[in-house]
Amino acid sequence: MLVRQYRGPVDRELLEIPAGTRDVDGEPPQETARRELSEEAGVRASDLRLLARVLNSPGICDEETFLFLATGLEPDQAPRPEEHAEEERFMEVIEVPLGEVDDLINSGRLIDAQTVLGLLLARDALGETAR
Repeated sequence: MLVRQYRGPVDRELLEIPAGTRDVDGEPPQETARRELSEEAGVRASDLRLLARVLNSPGICDEETFLFLATGLEPDQAPRPEEHAEEERFMEVIEVPLGEVDDLINSGRLIDAQTVLGLLLARDALGETAR
C-alpha cells in the first residue's frame, strides 16, 4: 500500500510508503509505525517486522528511518486524529503489486528513497521476485 501525496519542497505529488515522524514522546518506533499506518492508509497490521534502520543523510543530519514490513492488514475504523486530518485529507491510498516496483522505479514514478528501499526490502523479505 502506497500513498500519493503532494510534497511542497519538490512541488509534486509522490508515491510513498505510509510514514511519519516519531512526534509522540517515548513512543517506540513500532507503535509509531502502527499509528502512521492507521492514519495514512486506514489499515492496521497484525504483524510488524523491522526490515532496516537507516540514516537518511548522515552528512547533514541525524535523521533515521525505521522500515517495517506490515502484514495481516485489515481496515481500521478508528477516526483520524483532528491534528492530522488536514495533512492526510488529500492523500490517496494506492495498492501496488510488488512485481511492479521495478517498472515504477525505472519509469521515474517512484523516486522517494525510503519508499524504494522499503519496497525492495519487503519484496526480498517476502521472497517475491521482480517480474
